[in-house]
Amino acid sequence: MELGRPGSGKRRLRDLLLLKDNRFCADCRASDPKWASANIGVFICLKCCGVHRSLGAHISKVLSVTLDEWNDDEIDAMIEIGGNSSANAIYEAFIPDGFSKPGPDASHEQRSRFIRSKYELQEFLKPSLRISSAHSDKSNIQANFATRVMNSFRSSQKQEGMVDFIGLLKVKVIKGTNLAIRDMMTSDPYVVLTLGRQTVQTCVVASNLNPVWNEELTLSVPQSFGSLKLQVYDYDTFSADDIMGEADIDLQPLITSAMAFGDAGLFSNMQIGKWLKSHDNALMSDSTVNIVDGKVKQEMTLKLQNVESGELDLELEWMAS
Repeated sequence: MELGRPGSGKRRLRDLLLLKDNRFCADCRASDPKWASANIGVFICLKCCGVHRSLGAHISKVLSVTLDEWNDDEIDAMIEIGGNSSANAIYEAFIPDGFSKPGPDASHEQRSRFIRSKYELQEFLKPSLRISSAHSDKSNIQANFATRVMNSFRSSQKQEGMVDFIGLLKVKVIKGTNLAIRDMMTSDPYVVLTLGRQTVQTCVVASNLNPVWNEELTLSVPQSFGSLKLQVYDYDTFSADDIMGEADIDLQPLITSAMAFGDAGLFSNMQIGKWLKSHDNALMSDSTVNIVDGKVKQEMTLKLQNVESGELDLELEWMAS
């Protein structure tokens, strides 16, 4: 989907909203959000919208996707950020271990506490990116809090000796095959990805051992990155979720190949690297790294480990800073 093309501003905004990670509220995961914070770059639900408005437009400028008029700068800013996953990879990069985001049914108090911590107090940002809201210029939305956070994030990538994140990793969780049974006859699977202190997860697919997600998740990649940990769980309403297998993904072939070639947009479609199947990893077959339409991507099928059955299909995409 080409979001950067010329055309109707509202059409470009709707195209962005149709991306998988933007179909759920960035703050509580409620489905079908119809509001957005134009300067932060996230789509949000009606309940979270009320809290965002209370922060003030210098922190979060709230607009309706369908009812309000958007100018080109606001739409361009939303598209540059890329939506909920990309923004959350920054604003939630340092959520403490064991911390739970509010869900769609959270109380107003729970929702308000989290949103204020996330955007106003900046408790989950990398410390060097935090900016005192007391110094925000409320009269100048173009020099707003969120824009300065994004600019600070970009500039921090370029400072020698201060590079904590070297890029973004998009993981498209495509589907599962023959997953393990954890309920009476079936399971309610979802996928959790962990890189360093960051954790993201897919939605739950109810009663399905061959689920199709086609869901994109985004993580910031630190300079000293390790493997990407993947876990599949069975969602349970009244008890702890059951593990349905796991796998470690070696990111070295993808990132090393991408950095060696530099700007992928300068090259035609081609293979530039490979992660080889071995008895030490979860690959079902060799996984190649390719330049596809100017993007560096890697498809793979993983055999889930420490479980009786199950495979998972993924597509990784590397986005350098």
